[in-house]
Amino acid sequence: MNLGLEGRTALVLGASGGLGGAIAQALAREGARVALAGRRAEALAGLAQSVDALGGAAFPLSWDLADLSVIPERVAQVEEALGPVDILIANTGGPPPSPAAGQPVEVWEKSFRAMVLSVIALTDHVLPGMRERGWGRIITSSSSGVVAPIPNLALSNSLRLSLVGWAKTLAREVAKDGVTVNVVVPGRIATERVAFLDRSASEREGIAVEAVEARSRAAIPMGRYGRVEEYADVVTFLASEKASYVTGGMVRVDGGMIDSI
Repeated sequence: MNLGLEGRTALVLGASGGLGGAIAQALAREGARVALAGRRAEALAGLAQSVDALGGAAFPLSWDLADLSVIPERVAQVEEALGPVDILIANTGGPPPSPAAGQPVEVWEKSFRAMVLSVIALTDHVLPGMRERGWGRIITSSSSGVVAPIPNLALSNSLRLSLVGWAKTLAREVAKDGVTVNVVVPGRIATERVAFLDRSASEREGIAVEAVEARSRAAIPMGRYGRVEEYADVVTFLASEKASYVTGGMVRVDGGMIDSI
């Protein structure tokens, strides 16, 4: 199936991580030009080589999302290197595990700036061009915690949920302009982040990390963690021409883990 992404320019945030890297490669396989934004320069350089090997065009870009002041400069660099941004993949890193009560206001503010305001401000910067060209894709990579809050991940549960409300509202505002806005919800995908959370649970509960992993797998109908490629393929479809009538949605990639409808 031709997804119609040949020559499109995608900006992938958090590209130095497992999900972001897999999404970037999946987009490149479909012919998209991909800007790789992240904080780990070495990982970005390696990913850029992988994207180039797939026949795509990669542009690695060191970017701290908490610094909103650099957005105009970074977007200008992407546009100069690859062209106007057609696809924005808002894949931000997760905050540290924490309970809901007793977190300093400064911690909430810092996480809100990096996880929420960065996505909103960046979208507002690239959205006018998408609307003018009559084509755009804005996809937010979220967490299963926005559907079923995850214990000891209060910051993530709360802040990511605010982006769900924002995305749904924005989708209705820009639908007639050919711009779609969707949220993708990963379950237990085998990434460094999930491995870190499993280790944290192991230490907190005083049990072996293997026991934590076994408990998680038992809660997933498919009986396993997902692969990053499986998640990236869904995101890539939503970014494509074939998903032109899909907007305002929240798509789960969780192996059936989330109990609610």
